[in-house]
Amino acid sequence: MNRRLLVGVAGLALLLVTAGCLGGTSSVSNDRLDTDPDASYAWDAETDAHITVQENGRFRAVYEVNSSSVELYRFDGFGSRTPLSVESLRYQYPNGTVVNGSELKARGGDVTQNNRITNVTLPSDADSDGKLAFTSSSTPKRFSLPVFVEGSYEVILPPDRRVDFPIFGSVRPQGYQTELVGDQLHITWNNVSDGSVVVQFYLQRDLGIFAAVAAVSLLIGGAGILYYRRQIEALREQREELGLDVEGGDKKR
Repeated sequence: MNRRLLVGVAGLALLLVTAGCLGGTSSVSNDRLDTDPDASYAWDAETDAHITVQENGRFRAVYEVNSSSVELYRFDGFGSRTPLSVESLRYQYPNGTVVNGSELKARGGDVTQNNRITNVTLPSDADSDGKLAFTSSSTPKRFSLPVFVEGSYEVILPPDRRVDFPIFGSVRPQGYQTELVGDQLHITWNNVSDGSVVVQFYLQRDLGIFAAVAAVSLLIGGAGILYYRRQIEALREQREELGLDVEGGDKKR
């Protein structure tokens, strides 16, 4: 019995490992963490979380942190946590000193990843008022990320993107404000405490394309209806000429 039990446990463990349920934890490489971001991070932002969505389907994020570690993740289609892949990681001390990923590790911190989360451990000499910045991937017309820190949020969209047309744009949670700065839309929340921040947006020219497609569809549909009605009228006239429209003939008499 003991041997069978051991074989069963070993088989279950192998199955879990194969499925990724018992995946190990590994340290994220310095090469990935030390790469330069596409643009400067918004260290001077006045919000607790500041996200700049880029045109290439990526985003730059800056978070104020008041704990020794931060868990980064997103949800898959089944609602399970998956690790958020990060690069160009930086930590800013309250005095303005900025260190990259390898320097963060040298100061007692670490960036590890398993099959559920990416965990950032801040340097051992980190103050509670520091800021953590990183770059990660998004989708071209949708930004979605769980709330990692509570407080005020700001999301800046790429140029010429909007959210106010209901079919193509939406913002969650409610209670947000928008401001157009130049050609970029800024979306802010005074306080976000849980859930996710989700912004569905569109290019302004998409509305013109949609209007043109809708107009063409209406024209084609209208032409089809008109053609169908004319065919019915022609068929009715033919029946009358052949004397097949009995009801019509009775009514005329």
